[in-house]
Amino acid sequence: MEMRKKKLPIGIENFEKLCSDDFYYIDKTELIRELLNNWGEVNLFTRPRRFGKTLNMSMLEHFFSLNGDKRIFEGLDISKETALCEEHMGKYPVISVSLKGIDARSYEIAYQMAAQIIIEAAAKYYFLLESEKLNEHDKAAYRDLLDKNMNEGTLGSSLRQLSGMLEKHYGTKVIVLIDEYDVPLAKAHANGYYDQMIFLIRSLLGDVLKTNNSRKIIGSTPVAMTR
Repeated sequence: MEMRKKKLPIGIENFEKLCSDDFYYIDKTELIRELLNNWGEVNLFTRPRRFGKTLNMSMLEHFFSLNGDKRIFEGLDISKETALCEEHMGKYPVISVSLKGIDARSYEIAYQMAAQIIIEAAAKYYFLLESEKLNEHDKAAYRDLLDKNMNEGTLGSSLRQLSGMLEKHYGTKVIVLIDEYDVPLAKAHANGYYDQMIFLIRSLLGDVLKTNNSRKIIGSTPVAMTR
């Protein structure tokens, strides 16, 4: 009997789609165990292009997310870690953003693109407006995160504010995943507005990574970044 070949995952960066639609996959779920067992406030993954960094970020999102489908991890290496999976799989709210799309010739347009990324990230949690755990001040701050005309102060603190609101609502720490953080900096350098962009990115990432008590410290890291 001829063995049916799986499909090649060319251009597939969504972990759930890759597992559910029967693509070839080199099992890298052991990375989850390493992250949880090795202490680190923040992890930075630096690998060559096309190494699979974004796919790994998607894997982490689906593993930790409250809305993740646990079935896609069946048969993979991480499923053998029964105690670890019971403790961490599907246990956390997850904020996952990619800065890859911030590609503009001017700072003004790049800023608008960054604001749109934050709006889309915040809009996934629209139910926060009805949360009994958030007060009116929290909800007003959440509405600011949905405003396309948000000022630089709001944008810079946006991920920290959002993670704080999610912690209040769910009563648990938050996983933050940030992908392609260097893209807007590279584009800014090429187009002459690097100083403005480095200030914005420093504010955005510094606020959520260094001064954020709402992110989850789990063995290795609650916050993962790739470049």
